[in-house]
Amino acid sequence: MQRLWTSFFLFFFFLGSTLAQSEIELRLFDLEGVAFQQLESPNGFESAWELKIKQPLDHDNPEKGHFYQRVFLSHRGFEAPTVLVTEGYQRPSNVPYELTNLLKGNQIQVEHRFFGASLPDSIDYTYLNARQFTGDLHRIRELFGNLYSGVWLSTGISKGGMTTLFYKYFYPDDVDVAVPYVAPVILDFKDNRIYDFLDTVGTAECRQKIANFQRLLLEKKDQYLPLVKWYAKGAELAFDRLGIEAAYEYAVLEYSFSFWQWGHDCNDIPLASSTDDQLLSHFLEISNVDFFSDAVIDGYAPFYYQMGTELGYYGYDTEDFDGLVQSLGKEPSAVFMPQGIQSDFDPTLTVQVFNWLRKSGEKIVYINGALDTWSATRLIPEPGVDALVIDLQNTGHRRARIANMPSDQKRLLGETLKRWCGLQPEMPD
Repeated sequence: MQRLWTSFFLFFFFLGSTLAQSEIELRLFDLEGVAFQQLESPNGFESAWELKIKQPLDHDNPEKGHFYQRVFLSHRGFEAPTVLVTEGYQRPSNVPYELTNLLKGNQIQVEHRFFGASLPDSIDYTYLNARQFTGDLHRIRELFGNLYSGVWLSTGISKGGMTTLFYKYFYPDDVDVAVPYVAPVILDFKDNRIYDFLDTVGTAECRQKIANFQRLLLEKKDQYLPLVKWYAKGAELAFDRLGIEAAYEYAVLEYSFSFWQWGHDCNDIPLASSTDDQLLSHFLEISNVDFFSDAVIDGYAPFYYQMGTELGYYGYDTEDFDGLVQSLGKEPSAVFMPQGIQSDFDPTLTVQVFNWLRKSGEKIVYINGALDTWSATRLIPEPGVDALVIDLQNTGHRRARIANMPSDQKRLLGETLKRWCGLQPEMPD
């Protein structure tokens, strides 16, 4: 009898241990090539997980090798909507996105291949292209399609939003709705629409004030550069790649792009009579020279490779500063390719994506800030395409969010999502 009771005890002990595991955990065990560990759950979620998903380097030729991609899963329910977040860079931690919270959905947040922890043992940049990084997203969508039966949406911000659009192009049926924020679609190695935007944005008075400030920084370079060198020394910045003078000139040229991108106020631009500290503090706040340091350029190597080969970028027009830009060429590029790599830019794919989105990209919400420099490259669908463009006036890159929309834009967005997929987001006041 004692042995019988012991057997019953062990049976119920193991049964209880199994039931103590959540259903999502048990189902994660069934996913092939997925390792996971549980994280602290964000507010409103049942559980959260950090995943490592085995991905082929080449989705067309899996025998070429693999890497493990970092993914964060925030789980609410198997029948809730699922938001697939297409990051453009590294993603070191789990962060619920605005759209996920508004829809009370699950979230799958995917670190971009070859960024952060999503690295192979050695990087072969030929595998860092749109066909492969969208293939990563498609495989994840297939893996989790068996878990989540509700509506699927994709979203991303900036380069992550660009990733959302390329994913939509390659796999148009993977998600019901795509919501890219401040997403550029760039048409050339140096997209001239950037120059046109900077020549027309804001008021003529403000544009002139920006140009005058840039000119002052270049005219007094001999006075300011030693101070910037001291700043760089204190910040432990190295400039072996470009040289400190070239980095200074790049930062001056970048100032106008950055000023509008981040939505700064023209009234904050110092006058020529301001102190050196006031001038340089403002300059480094808007366009810090550290962006052109060795560490940052090397850290963004995968990004620059992508932009310099198929995604496109921008350059700097030096015409207004003739004779003052001495360390750079006449129209320097903002792309700094990884050292040792020589590759020509091919615009074929990005033009194809641009044209397909304009003519056929339906059930896409484009959210942009009208003052954001990247809005120069935003996509406007052709008439008759069932897509929605929302431009937030007087808004830059960081504040172009649903929470900052006026009530009429929020209402239009809510009505559109309900019409497309039956979801009604809980809009913030």
